[in-house]
Amino acid sequence: MEKLKDKIRKPEWLRTRLGNSAGFATTGQIVKGHSLHTICESGRCPNRGECWNRKTATFMIAGDICTRSCKFCNTRSGKPLPLDADEPRKIAESIRSLGLTHAVITSVDRDDLPDSGASHWVKTIREVKAMNPGITIEVLIPDFRGNKEHLDWVIQAQPNIISHNIETVERLTPEIRSVAGYQTSLKMLKHVSDSGIPAKSGIMLGLGETPEEVVQTMEDLLSSGCRLLSIGQYLQPSAKNIPVEAYIHPSIFNNYKKTALSLGFKHVESSPLVRSSYNSINFLNHI
Repeated sequence: MEKLKDKIRKPEWLRTRLGNSAGFATTGQIVKGHSLHTICESGRCPNRGECWNRKTATFMIAGDICTRSCKFCNTRSGKPLPLDADEPRKIAESIRSLGLTHAVITSVDRDDLPDSGASHWVKTIREVKAMNPGITIEVLIPDFRGNKEHLDWVIQAQPNIISHNIETVERLTPEIRSVAGYQTSLKMLKHVSDSGIPAKSGIMLGLGETPEEVVQTMEDLLSSGCRLLSIGQYLQPSAKNIPVEAYIHPSIFNNYKKTALSLGFKHVESSPLVRSSYNSINFLNHI
């Protein structure tokens, strides 16, 4: 059955081109020149060409080896290297070199660290702000193993948006996410929302979810205080990842966007190629 699923042809609306502009080359040179990682590369994001052409990228801190092994994710799993104490400065310098006014930062899970990497997050946010006055920042954070004290450290660093992806519907969570729990994610999002910082989340379609489950997930997110949402198509990044169950037509994504807005979300990005940080700056106008 898996072999049959692997042969499902990718529809035309999911075909993208890698960039080849001067902006694309500049972005790559800056990232590599500072020995940094991006989720654009490790996650094999289909929008890398578009975003790098515009000289923007989603930086990934705390290394490129994750302590978890979620079935949907292409990031390497295993024993991470020690944190690079100079990484916050490198991130800040790269953002300045790219001339960004809005930055998106994410990280691997670091369950090997006592604070799950929370203090490294704080140092990075502060360094980016110090070196780039007026910058706005969205952080896409892990669940910090459900530790709200560690989450508070990030909250106190005052990014403009705190995003944490619930990824999929509750029924599929144990199969798709190796450690993270559906209810844990909702609790962390609620803690963010209660702090006054806008909470954002994202879900993937095409994993076998039903329309009713997608709407229930929206309602659960709203109950947590989350008002910003991204919805995209799951794409199997490699043979080791879980296969795609279905490719969802763009019209269905548009219908989900209408539903989400009618339920109470302030802003929704919903289309097959949407990823967590795609058009991130658009969310700032709705917070």
